[in-house]
Amino acid sequence: MKPFVLAAAFALLAGPALAQSMTQTKTVTTTTIAPAEETEMHEYITREHPVAVAPPAGFTVTTGAVVPPSVELYRFPAERHWAYEYTTIGDRTVLVDPRSREIIHIFR
Repeated sequence: MKPFVLAAAFALLAGPALAQSMTQTKTVTTTTIAPAEETEMHEYITREHPVAVAPPAGFTVTTGAVVPPSVELYRFPAERHWAYEYTTIGDRTVLVDPRSREIIHIFR
């Protein structure tokens, strides 16, 4: 019985210490866009002239970054069947996954 009590006491004491040493990782998914589709998307965006917004404080435009809710996303025409939205932050136009609001592509 004593070994069980000692093991239980160790688990109670060690549990928080182990939890503190854990690290959190983030997986970034890579999305590949066919060059022809990228060109079509970029031409559409160029014709539409979306209003550029200043980057929110502390926000850096990078692939995988989550676009803040304060930044408006724009949809492509329904007939294109592109599952993405876009926006322009500063001088960077980006393609965004509307479900997660993650930047999946930065137009050059």
